[in-house]
Amino acid sequence: MNTVTFIPMRATQHPVRRVAPTPPELIVATQDVLVQGLSLLFKLSDRTYSQSIKAPYRASIGGQYRQILEHFQCVIRSLRSGEINYEGREHNSRLETDVTYATIATCDVLRAIKNFDHTVLDRASKVMNTLPYGKSREFFVETTVGRELAYCIGLAIQHYAMVLPICRQLGIKVPAEFSAAAPVA
Repeated sequence: MNTVTFIPMRATQHPVRRVAPTPPELIVATQDVLVQGLSLLFKLSDRTYSQSIKAPYRASIGGQYRQILEHFQCVIRSLRSGEINYEGREHNSRLETDVTYATIATCDVLRAIKNFDHTVLDRASKVMNTLPYGKSREFFVETTVGRELAYCIGLAIQHYAMVLPICRQLGIKVPAEFSAAAPVA
């Protein structure tokens, strides 16, 4: 016969309840801007996503979105080396032609950023820059992971603003808040 033994808790013992810490506002803003992109991707076919319009940008939604994703990917990859090279982005053409691939890549970025905390955001990093005039030369600028995420958010909003007229020309409805920074609570 099996017996079950109950061990009474002392009056001072409380069950441990773990509460997930509130993510830093920068992480919430990053997630918001990427979820805006996902909501647009869910409305698109590969054809519409990759269709280039002539005016005003000679661009496609996919071309703009690829640049957004690749900048975030650069920041995530930099966590190991401490160096960010935006100019060395992959320029993955599949990110600008395949909606499913872009959706998966966005989810990968969201999954990675979900684990960021203040320690990661405050981590020192270096961004490689190139002076394109005269003798081209490379140099590094000191920064932090958080500062670069803020840069990527601004870049995403800028690219989303370029996506809006493309969507209008293609007859794609986007929410009014698309390409707007989320209000900080």
